[in-house]
Amino acid sequence: QAHVSLPGINAEYGGAEREKLLEDIDVKEKILSGVTAEVLKYKECDPEVLQRKKRDIVTCREAVNRWTDNIFAVQSWCKRKFGIDTKSVCESFGIPDELDYFD
Repeated sequence: QAHVSLPGINAEYGGAEREKLLEDIDVKEKILSGVTAEVLKYKECDPEVLQRKKRDIVTCREAVNRWTDNIFAVQSWCKRKFGIDTKSVCESFGIPDELDYFD
């Protein structure tokens, strides 16, 4: 570990005392690192994180239903414009027969 030499601090603390303080800092930094890692394990239980996930779920559900609606609109358009039945459109574009809105 590289130690920075500061004139005021080196004069105030002797070599042994300074080394002990540096060792204390190292120990406390390791403890802090361990505690931080432990806290990060439980981040998923944070109420703010859970609220954000709930909002994201609502947003995703709306997006899925919007795209499903778009697919149904294209199927309807193809049926009116070209006289193609829905099953043929689904087969042509790889749309599953069980496609429906997400509740």
